[in-house]
Amino acid sequence: MSDTAAPERGRNDLPAGTGRDPARFADAIRLHALRMVAPQGFGYLGQALSCAELVATLYTSAYRPEIDDVVCSPGHYILAFYAAEAEVGRLDPALLDTYGKNDSDLEAIGTERSPGVDLTGGSLGMGLSGAIGFALANRLSGTQGFTYALISDGELQEGQIWEAALFAGHNKLNRLVVLLDANNSQVDGPVDTITTLEPIADKWRAFGWAAHDIDGHDPEAIDRALKAALQSELPTILIGRTSTRTGLACLPADADGHFIKLPEELTRLATEELESRLA
Repeated sequence: MSDTAAPERGRNDLPAGTGRDPARFADAIRLHALRMVAPQGFGYLGQALSCAELVATLYTSAYRPEIDDVVCSPGHYILAFYAAEAEVGRLDPALLDTYGKNDSDLEAIGTERSPGVDLTGGSLGMGLSGAIGFALANRLSGTQGFTYALISDGELQEGQIWEAALFAGHNKLNRLVVLLDANNSQVDGPVDTITTLEPIADKWRAFGWAAHDIDGHDPEAIDRALKAALQSELPTILIGRTSTRTGLACLPADADGHFIKLPEELTRLATEELESRLA
């Protein structure tokens, strides 16, 4: 069973970040994320650095909040969506100052209460299954929305991801688009030192998906892949090759991409670097 091709979009059917430069949007995400984690002196900044262009281009090119669903599978990536939502005016920027604090709605690791997304995962590997639920429900109800899901390459070590991929491919859920942040980083170290995941694109294609292996920091490449996904008869995955260091040249060579430490001087240098690009 396959849906028809995506209809042309009109004025009232536009992405959340329409008219914005995705490269600047990505740096705004990075700056918001830096300011969110800096008060603690450490945090999940690397995840925002690596997925910034993926999220920014999604918001500027495709995601329509009142029509589409968005899923953030790895809960610690939620700060990138908080930042994006603040940038488009759907979240009060003042709330970003409460990130990770007791009783805040902006938890450091997303939960079912987290604003800005339709679903975020608890245990890793669960988000794609939830996204499939949205996509299947939309098909059964005749809704024309798309479902976008951000997942991480570390999650590809979870069996549930592949069970979900098989189901989506078998059912040709063509309004399902996955953005894979392939940053080769997880808490145990580089992903490829723990498990061999390659060839990632070939595996997803074998499961019945359209796969685009791209530079995850190139908004134009991401935009082209998203536009292809809107016309695909298959579920689509964008494999964004990224780095947890991109966007901040001041980071030391030994910075831990998974959980970056931010002493006061490094925070100052990082803030100045991002603010200068956004001036």
